[in-house]
Amino acid sequence: MKPFAKYLTESEKTYNYRIKMVGDVPSMFVKELEGKLAQFDVVKMSKPKTTPVRKEIPDFPAFPNQPMSIVDVEFRYPAIEPQIKQLAQLLGMDPNRILMNTLPYEESMNDESRKIGSENKDLLNTIDYPAPDAEQRALSKDYATGPYDHAVLKNAYRSNFTIAGDKTPPAKTTNDLPMGNKSPMTTIKRPPKPATGANPRG
Repeated sequence: MKPFAKYLTESEKTYNYRIKMVGDVPSMFVKELEGKLAQFDVVKMSKPKTTPVRKEIPDFPAFPNQPMSIVDVEFRYPAIEPQIKQLAQLLGMDPNRILMNTLPYEESMNDESRKIGSENKDLLNTIDYPAPDAEQRALSKDYATGPYDHAVLKNAYRSNFTIAGDKTPPAKTTNDLPMGNKSPMTTIKRPPKPATGANPRG
């Protein structure tokens, strides 16, 4: 039978994170950061792994052509990224040069990246498009002659067809109605204007 202390150790929950730092990271900074992380009760902390200089770093797009240091940590208490950035800033590092994610998230992103890379490998060389049919070949020939030489633009397909029962007579509009000269309001004629000094004839 297992002792109670062993059961307690096995049931203890810990929190795993991955800390990334871009640029040249002095060993003294890592040592000081480890001291600051003690507030989360560090279970273990790996030594920094430095990647080669890369032209573009997805996690740090604002810092190209630099190496990146990776540290895996395990805490007994949870932490959030702003706390880690604040600790790095207290030690004199630009907070934009450090980030932290949970280890399961980082591993899932790495798996996704590898999966995408394998699926897209030789993508253009492996696609076998079906041969064009007669309609596609005709359209290809039509569009190959230039944008202003299409049959549609030349009005080859006209729409002035004759239907059964001869052509439909044109519709009448208000312009075709007879125009009257009588007032629609009244038939009373206005008397002539009286003569005035400015208009003696009225």
